[in-house]
Amino acid sequence: MLSGHYIRKEGAARKRFVRAMVHDAATITNDELAALFGFEWRARLTASWLVGVARRHEFRQQIADLLLASELTYAGRGYCFALARLGTHEDAEILTAYLDRYLPQLDLRYDQPDALGALLRLDAQLGTEHAARFTPPDGPWERWVNALPHLREQPGYTPADQCRWTDTQCDFASGWSLA
Repeated sequence: MLSGHYIRKEGAARKRFVRAMVHDAATITNDELAALFGFEWRARLTASWLVGVARRHEFRQQIADLLLASELTYAGRGYCFALARLGTHEDAEILTAYLDRYLPQLDLRYDQPDALGALLRLDAQLGTEHAARFTPPDGPWERWVNALPHLREQPGYTPADQCRWTDTQCDFASGWSLA
C-alpha cells in the first residue's frame, strides 16, 4: 500500500490481493480497527486502507485527528486515501485543514502530496475548489515543493501528478465489491 506495488499485480496475484483486502475490510471489527490505529505506521496504514475500502465513515474523526497530528511517517498516506474514498465535504475540509497547517512549514516533508491529491480528487467529485488556493503559481504548493531543490528536479510533484496517483489508487479500489 505504501509503494503502490499492488496496482501492478496482475492475474491470480491481483485476484488474491483484492479478495483478501475485500474480505478483511468487510470482516474486521470496529474494535480491531481501533486497535490497529493505536500501533505503528504500518498498522495505521493498513487500518486506513481497510476503512477506505469499506467506506467506514465512523472512523473519519479518528483519521482526521491522526492526520492533523502527523505523528508517524507514512501513515498519513493511508489517512488521505481513506478520506478520498469516504468522499464528502467533511473529508475535503479535513484535508484543507491539514494543508493549511503543513504546507506553510516548508521544512516539513510529511503527507502534503497525498493530501493535495486527495483534495483535488474530492474537488472534482464534489464540484468544489478547496485546492485552488494551494495551487496557483508561486502559491503554497509551489513554495513547498521549491523549498527543497531536489524536489524541484523530481518528476511527480505537480498537483496533476498528485491527483492522478490518488485517482489511480481510488479507482483501483472502486472495482472491489464488498458483497
